[in-house]
Amino acid sequence: MPDISDYFPYQGYRKNQKEMLEAAASAAANNSVLLVDAPTGSGKSSVVSALLAKAAGKKIIIAVRTISQLQIFIRELDMIRIKKQRDLKFTYLIGKGNMCPLGGYGDIYRKCEGVKAFTTSLMQQRAERGSYDPSKDKVILDQIHRQDKDHPLICPYFVNSRVFVPSEEGGRRMVPSPDIRKKSETAQKKVVTPADLHSFAGRCCPYDLMLSAAKGADVLICNYYHLFNDDIREQLYVNLGCEEENVILLLDEAHNLGDVVQTIESIRIRESDIEAAASELAGLREKVRGSDAIRHILPRIAQFMDGLRRSTEVEDWFDPDIFNRIIIRGSLYSKPEEMMEDVIAIKEAVRNMSIEKGDFRETAIEKLCEFLIRLYRSSTNPAFLTVYTKDAEAVTLEVRNIDPAERLQELASKHAAMVLISGTLSPVDAYRRYYFGDMPVETISLANSFPQENRMVLGTADITTAFSKRQNAENTKAIEEYIMAFSRLPGNVAVYFPSYQLQTQFANLCASRIRNKVVYIEPRESAEANEALKEFVSLPSKRKSGIMFAVCGGKWSEGLDYRGDQMTAAMVIGLPLAPFTPVRRMVNSYFKRKFGEQGEFIAYTLPAINKSMQALGRVLRTETDRGVLILGDQRFLSPEIFAGVSPWMQKEMKRCTVSEVRALLSAWDAK
Repeated sequence: MPDISDYFPYQGYRKNQKEMLEAAASAAANNSVLLVDAPTGSGKSSVVSALLAKAAGKKIIIAVRTISQLQIFIRELDMIRIKKQRDLKFTYLIGKGNMCPLGGYGDIYRKCEGVKAFTTSLMQQRAERGSYDPSKDKVILDQIHRQDKDHPLICPYFVNSRVFVPSEEGGRRMVPSPDIRKKSETAQKKVVTPADLHSFAGRCCPYDLMLSAAKGADVLICNYYHLFNDDIREQLYVNLGCEEENVILLLDEAHNLGDVVQTIESIRIRESDIEAAASELAGLREKVRGSDAIRHILPRIAQFMDGLRRSTEVEDWFDPDIFNRIIIRGSLYSKPEEMMEDVIAIKEAVRNMSIEKGDFRETAIEKLCEFLIRLYRSSTNPAFLTVYTKDAEAVTLEVRNIDPAERLQELASKHAAMVLISGTLSPVDAYRRYYFGDMPVETISLANSFPQENRMVLGTADITTAFSKRQNAENTKAIEEYIMAFSRLPGNVAVYFPSYQLQTQFANLCASRIRNKVVYIEPRESAEANEALKEFVSLPSKRKSGIMFAVCGGKWSEGLDYRGDQMTAAMVIGLPLAPFTPVRRMVNSYFKRKFGEQGEFIAYTLPAINKSMQALGRVLRTETDRGVLILGDQRFLSPEIFAGVSPWMQKEMKRCTVSEVRALLSAWDAK
């Protein structure tokens, strides 16, 4: 069997890197699950070398969160191909929204499904008349020319991707066109970047092209949704022609998986959705069985939501059984199960009707039906909570997933092996329990491989953003002084807060006093944030420097590489715990029942620590970077929370007070 060295493309291993790769190789060979906690600079992307060495014919699928992370693995695999394995084939799939060149409105996956089905039917009709090349068929081309561009029913890119050939059984069958076959083979053997994909695909469907390339590839890189959305994953594996037990999974940035699963598994409806569904159902009385009965329960849902306005809580739990009893009282249904039969039938019927009309948007009826289905199922699954939230504008009902373990365990058990990697998966044993419960899972945690002399880690012993101290003038003044001392460091620096409220408060207190740097305050809007970030990282090239006031878990704190003077120091002010609402109390109780005393740490404290580690992790991105990292809350020094900080930071952290920090930062600056 091949060895790691047959695929590892570098001359030597980084500190602890070989140990990490051997653990990954063992997981692949033994069909097991491995969690890898490895700080930036450990060479995590080279784990794919170990998996390739032990794949034994299995396909490797790498799941990433962003296109920038996808490109890291593209570079790694290309290096393996150039230096070690000339025959290595790999490709990628990003979201269809980024790959599809077809215009029109609506859900991209639904549009693709509907348009492809209609296009296929038309091409088959024309093939029966002897037209085997759809891209040259005058009838098809004429319909493409005349179709409504906002509501397309025929995809010209799919038309150019298929031809018909005689079948061995007689008749004809549809196969990829010579053009798409040729380009697919090229995409397996040569890097086609996401930026170049559309021009490379030309008249062919980019997604279809890369999916065709993926069938014969050794490695496929894709986004999380390709794996964690059941419908998308099922269709992907059908198209790849492979079974889950013949796939090895490599999940990057694994600290995000809990949030990813919870987002996919949760659903919300607002009062406006109920109103829209009522309007849509009124037009279906004679078309879809059960639509009138469902329409008559909507006023009861609206009344239920209106009653929640009187609650004193902005977020709280509601009982799904009581909700179901209220909405069917006086209706045509005697029990929720009867209602579910109609709900499921209506959802499918409305979806099909929309696709037939070329309208690929999710209707309010479908959203309502999906909510009712998930709410009904949640009543018997403690991993889901039924929650309401309210603001000045509306009440929102939500079926919220609170525990990702069931989905992750299911994926792990179905696949040949699973390796999860992250720079902030510490303490790794807590993540093991959170993601996999009692399932047998291996773990490995590496030390920081960067030179220790290039960094200074401080923990403040005299400030906090705990609610009991937020109005304390002495505490507020000390935080200001920390920020002012910190702002005098050279290069770009960042201060991260638990919330936009605290960010704004201290930006207002400090910004006007900061003379040596350009001040940036993270906006709530993504477009504004992206433009401001571009300006911030460009400052060093203009011989300027800036300070950003940002939010832990916000737009400027994760998944970004600030190299060199683009970020020379970061300070987290406060422990970014989630607001302690009644729902949060229920979540903590659920995990206490599941894990005992460690449950609240896993459910509540661990995510806050991880947000802090992610923010600080923006600074030291290469071996030559120098930087200062400050955990600015005395709670980080408490035994429970300190134990959750990355082990290398625990070892190096210096306790300091506001009277000491100026001298420490001055001494660092003088090095």
